Amino acid sequence: MRLSPRLQAIADYVPRGALVADIGTDHGYIPVYLVDKEISNKIIATDINIGPLKNASSYIDEKYYGETIETRLGNGLKCLYPNEVDTIIIAGMGGLLIAEILENSKDITETVKRFILQPMSASEDLRKYLYDNKYKIIDEKLAKEGSKIYEIMLVTHGEDKIDKDIFYEIGKKLIENKDKHLKEFLDNKIRKTEKVLSTLKDNQAVEGKIRYEYLKTKYDGYKEVLNDLC
Repeated sequence: MRLSPRLQAIADYVPRGALVADIGTDHGYIPVYLVDKEISNKIIATDINIGPLKNASSYIDEKYYGETIETRLGNGLKCLYPNEVDTIIIAGMGGLLIAEILENSKDITETVKRFILQPMSASEDLRKYLYDNKYKIIDEKLAKEGSKIYEIMLVTHGEDKIDKDIFYEIGKKLIENKDKHLKEFLDNKIRKTEKVLSTLKDNQAVEGKIRYEYLKTKYDGYKEVLNDLC
């Protein structure tokens, strides 16, 4: 089977022999791919909604992978037990929700080696949570589908420091790796920020001035990272 660029980038972070939980599995594409490619022989696919879980179960049955991929209905990591898996995938959710899922199940997360996280929004907030709660982003990459660019993080337990606030929004590993989509990712942010700044430029309200300075700092950070890439 062939995965989309986003799902492929997520699956590529799963090491061979990993025991995996795919949280919010939706159609179950990643679990089936991992079995197809003999990357994992034990996967727990979960979803909070019965509809998507039925879709995943149907696909898994169609592939005759029912003995390898177990489906569970549940909220976040609440349907897992400690030490059941060593790798957790949480993808396609907001960054704040991903942080909430990790925070609400510390009895599970402390027994897991690696986390593959793909926020759809609020990646800055997710990075702040990770850095503040003894997680370490050991690698990161971007995947492009159509005009959208997605951030995928490989995370372990550990500690790391941020010396510039811009690295909460633009992952350090993306810069170190000179990710092939990073320039376009930055160009998109610069373009969007320029539009908002132009509307705020002549705003004399206190809130407007504060918002302008906040976004101008971000804008300057994007430009600095972009200039360092060139």
